[in-house]
Amino acid sequence: MMVREYAAYGGYGREDPMLVAVDIGNTNIVLGFLEGSRITGTYRITTKANHTSDEYGLLLTEFLDMSGYGVRDVDDVIIASVVPKVMHSFRSSIVKFLNIDPMIVGPGVRTGINIRMDDPKSMGADCLADCAGAYHVYGGPVLVGDFGTATTFNYVDASGTITAGLITTGIRTAAAALWGGTAQLPEVEITRPKTILAKGTRTAMQAGLYYNFLGGIERTIRQFRYEIGEDFKVVATGGLGRVFADDTDLIDVYDPDLIFKGMAIIYARTVGAR
Repeated sequence: MMVREYAAYGGYGREDPMLVAVDIGNTNIVLGFLEGSRITGTYRITTKANHTSDEYGLLLTEFLDMSGYGVRDVDDVIIASVVPKVMHSFRSSIVKFLNIDPMIVGPGVRTGINIRMDDPKSMGADCLADCAGAYHVYGGPVLVGDFGTATTFNYVDASGTITAGLITTGIRTAAAALWGGTAQLPEVEITRPKTILAKGTRTAMQAGLYYNFLGGIERTIRQFRYEIGEDFKVVATGGLGRVFADDTDLIDVYDPDLIFKGMAIIYARTVGAR
């Protein structure tokens, strides 16, 4: 098993470690290959609790090969997971195929972020990594919005402390409830409609879902500004973040790789402190 040392990656002719960052979400598992702050490849796997460690390991080695890496090129692995049922088999795949005991985002890692909430331990690893990435890359105060299976907003003040958060349904989750709970409404693609003046069932659903969700985002940001009483940046991430970021002036930055930047920062701070 690899012993984690900060200088362990120097033998591969690179100045920075080759780090595999894994974001295990409710819908997808997203893998990022990083050399220092440079992201050299990203890949997605559908999250399934019944995948074996061998299946995950084979997919991982294939993705490494597609990016020009071999198993021996990987210096370390860091995982942020919100799906406990998947963690055992995925972690086992890392140990078996890479001979590395991965770092897990959670208690014991150094994020450079404080949490002043009622139950700090309940904060998801993905939200913590997002906040670390947003604060250390873009500065604070910052409101971090992640648009995934759930939509989350977390506020990080100027000192790097998470002081408030919000969780609601993601647009795909809301859409699935709409067509899943009605007899005649069809499944539709989640996309920005050409117009709100819909003339058919599908376009009416698309317009309703999109503009209702966009309106909710804008009202949420305005309410944060009203109650906090000071200006802040708004950084968005997540699969559908780009769609909405392009359609509102209340989002300052859309960064699809925010969680990987946060995980790279957490890794460097944790290993550097040992």
